Amino acid sequence: MDRLEETLIAVLMGLMTMVTFINVVVRKLFYNDPPAVIEWMKLENIGLWGGELTVFMFAWLGLLGASYAVKKNAHLGVDAIIDLFGTKTRRRIALFVVAVCLTYTFLLLKGSWDYWANFANLPATEGRWFPLGFEEKFRPKGWYAVDSVPNPGALKWLEGIFNEGETYDKLPRLVPYLALPLSMALLLLRFVQAGQLVWAGRQDRLVASHEVEDEIQEIREQRGEFN
Repeated sequence: MDRLEETLIAVLMGLMTMVTFINVVVRKLFYNDPPAVIEWMKLENIGLWGGELTVFMFAWLGLLGASYAVKKNAHLGVDAIIDLFGTKTRRRIALFVVAVCLTYTFLLLKGSWDYWANFANLPATEGRWFPLGFEEKFRPKGWYAVDSVPNPGALKWLEGIFNEGETYDKLPRLVPYLALPLSMALLLLRFVQAGQLVWAGRQDRLVASHEVEDEIQEIREQRGEFN
């Protein structure tokens, strides 16, 4: 769980690089006569769907990067004002900031679930701000697919669960849109973990400016905290 973002980000960056490279090579060098290896890999039409797939993966990177940056304390921060206060006051301010971030992220998680759920034939939540249960009547949208990305053979099992056994001509939307609830859930988790560090006195701010990153790292090492 601790390395989930790193693993997904690394895989996505590798796939983005590979898809973009093959896309350029096929379109520029073998547009009319792709080599046998490209046809064997069923990538001769990558020029039609490669761009859309890259956009989806880039969206995953950005959304997962939000929780990863919280985990690594890498978000941009301005702490000129809170440095005017003592350690206890800074901790109180940090706890308040964590509470605000948790509230906001919870709202994002609710909204992202409500948007994604119907594409997975699942009910959205009821309630405008706080989930008060799940919808009893809703319109399943599991049959919705993307515009051009083909559905890979490894995901054929989705057809029996979300499309009543009907074949997906393209990748079902529930797959790329899963980035929304997944990334918001991870972001919520990382804010909870950051709050625990502040509560335990292991840090006195949620986000530090770059000027004090080395100092914070030195303090953590002195206290025996390891990443």
